[in-house]
Amino acid sequence: MTCTYIFWTTGSLEEAKEISKALLEKKLIACANIIPKIHSLYTWKGKVQEEDEVKVIFKTKSSLFESIEKEILERCSYETPEISSVPLDQVHKPYIEWLNQTVL
Repeated sequence: MTCTYIFWTTGSLEEAKEISKALLEKKLIACANIIPKIHSLYTWKGKVQEEDEVKVIFKTKSSLFESIEKEILERCSYETPEISSVPLDQVHKPYIEWLNQTVL
């Protein structure tokens, strides 16, 4: 099993909590780390934007990316949210065992 971190950015803490709880209930993730305030600078529709956002890091199996992406897209308020995956090539064995027992 390959573990991955999935990064997602949203505009509100409430949305981050709501979607994270839904993913936990469906056993698609083992954990969600919610970083309540990041300051983002980015280009959107040809203009530089600057605003506070919320960053979420999901801990899960790589094989669940598409299911998680689908759930986020159905529920989130952003038109084009960041949903990206970073595979983990070295993970503490007890952590992998816990994750494997926790998610589908």
